Amino acid sequence: MLRIAMLSYHTCPLATLGGKDTGGMNVYVRDLTRALGRVGIHVDVFTRSQDEHVPHVLHDLGFGNRVVHIPAGPEVPIPKDELVNFIPQFVSGIRSFASEKGLYYDLIHSHYWMSGLAGFSLMEAWGIPMVHMFHTLGEMKNRVARGPDQIESKQRIIAENEILSTANRIVAATLAERAQLQWLYKAEPKKIVVIPPGVDVSHFYPIPVDEAKAFIGIKPDDQMVLFVGRIEPLKGVDTLIQAMSCLNFGEFTSEKPIRLTIIGGDPDVNPEEMSKEMARLQKMCNDLLMGKMVIFLGKRDQDTLPYYYSAADVLVMPSHYESFGMVALEAMACGTPVIASQVGGLAFLVQDGVTGYHVPDDDPNELCERLKQLLSDNELRRTLGIQANKYAQEYSWDKITEQIVRLYKDVLEKNVKISPSSPI
Repeated sequence: MLRIAMLSYHTCPLATLGGKDTGGMNVYVRDLTRALGRVGIHVDVFTRSQDEHVPHVLHDLGFGNRVVHIPAGPEVPIPKDELVNFIPQFVSGIRSFASEKGLYYDLIHSHYWMSGLAGFSLMEAWGIPMVHMFHTLGEMKNRVARGPDQIESKQRIIAENEILSTANRIVAATLAERAQLQWLYKAEPKKIVVIPPGVDVSHFYPIPVDEAKAFIGIKPDDQMVLFVGRIEPLKGVDTLIQAMSCLNFGEFTSEKPIRLTIIGGDPDVNPEEMSKEMARLQKMCNDLLMGKMVIFLGKRDQDTLPYYYSAADVLVMPSHYESFGMVALEAMACGTPVIASQVGGLAFLVQDGVTGYHVPDDDPNELCERLKQLLSDNELRRTLGIQANKYAQEYSWDKITEQIVRLYKDVLEKNVKISPSSPI
């Protein structure tokens, strides 16, 4: 049986979605671990402990797989730019855990650049290969940054280049990400394999609309535009709010009330604790006289998301950059059409005119026009939703896991493992 050391240093796969550093990567690590367990592969997911009151070892992912919270620095959430200082402690904690348990691992699978740095040391100590997935790229984020506070550090860019040189294989979510790695980082094409994330089609499936609306507490005739994700400038929520304002004050009319539901962030905390972007978006809604048309719900548990997706008339992803777009895939699996910016992975994931529509990023007028088109045409929404659900089946975790397992076996066949004389 293969044993995988999965590294997710800066964020735990069990965290509630919609927080500052929780999103598609958390879902990916969690669901991949479960899927690997189903095919008999043992996985230990190592993440930094952020709460001393949470048990350090949890078995919430089934199949004997563990989430191991390693103390590295203070056991509280800390700014991401400070996390890199505690990577050596993280590595030491992993090695101690493995040694105490008498564990051997066949391969490291790291996620995000800081986990890749941790993986370097473990590769050397254990004599095993590493597969890495970036999830987002610093160079790409810098290209769409709207201000100095959104610029990624030189340390990250250097680390990403080192990971590309050191890791045995790199998993890219889409052809777009592979091209970005080759163009911006001069990555070796033979090191990169394109394997998209999967979706749990046993969890994300179409729920009857009336039942979904009843669950989330909206009236049967209300129409809902949905956004799910982190509240940060990169996500383009301001563009969506401006587009909804066009609906509110433009020529478009509907007998049904229309609302924008935003899932993510902390909208109800004290002003001094609220994120800068959340405060900016709420002020924008007030300035545009949106009233009750926009509802900030904050974070929601993953178990409730299928109800929101199924109740929505359309999901909108107005991002300036997405390496993949997990939320879009989940919504499509629930039979909901998606309007998405034609950027990064979204340009590949959403099929224009088939499962939804592409719009230019940062273009509220074009987004408004597509919203009008979908919200006013029940038959069009139904057709796109059926096609979206069918398309999402191709991304079921059973199919994606087969590709990941083939990758693991290929890497192990091409890299001789140095067998340690004692437990690692």
